[in-house]
Amino acid sequence: MRVAIAGAGAVGRSIAGELLENGHEVLLIDKNPNSISVERVPMAEWLLADACEITSLDEAALQRCHVVIAATGDDKVNMVVSLLAKTEYGVPRVVARVNNPKNEWLFNESWGVDVAVSTPRLMSALVEEAVSVGDLVRLMRFSQGNANLVELTLAADTELVGTRVGDVEWPQDTALVTIIREGRVLVPSGDDTLEGGDELLFVAAQEREEELENLLLTGGGAGTG
Repeated sequence: MRVAIAGAGAVGRSIAGELLENGHEVLLIDKNPNSISVERVPMAEWLLADACEITSLDEAALQRCHVVIAATGDDKVNMVVSLLAKTEYGVPRVVARVNNPKNEWLFNESWGVDVAVSTPRLMSALVEEAVSVGDLVRLMRFSQGNANLVELTLAADTELVGTRVGDVEWPQDTALVTIIREGRVLVPSGDDTLEGGDELLFVAAQEREEELENLLLTGGGAGTG
């Protein structure tokens, strides 16, 4: 998979390193000569250019990229890069970094953003996740389809403990994607049984979050199997 990253600062380089280790092809773009540190990520391609300019993106052959990541420290730049990537080059997947939480509402499909990642929101969500049992925590927002990645740690005294995943009447537009149990990551099947302390990760429509939280707290909607 070919990935272009706008912004070769610490965040961009870190993302590039992870993607390269996983076997992907990575291009780092930055207009600041001081950010072009080939020796720090030697396996990546590097381009000294302004990612907000069409000529630069043409040189980067953005139309060949499967993913574009707008990872600069400037929200305005990230929004412009996202919009150009989606509308001018038809990039299938655009991920944008949100630096100022006040701007998060702007990072949506209107600006070409598929996934907006807000570091302050993610950090606060991880704090909540660490101390909360039985509370739904929003980890990430997906702009396409108005869906979120949410997590809930199942309390030991909920009625759902001992229930098969396939017997639960999950709300519409929600999907249980992962169960984290005692440090193991489980891909849930209908025959798996829910246990107290399970960390459940869902992709859920925003308007279904309250219904999902109520189900997980009360156990209503569980079938008899």
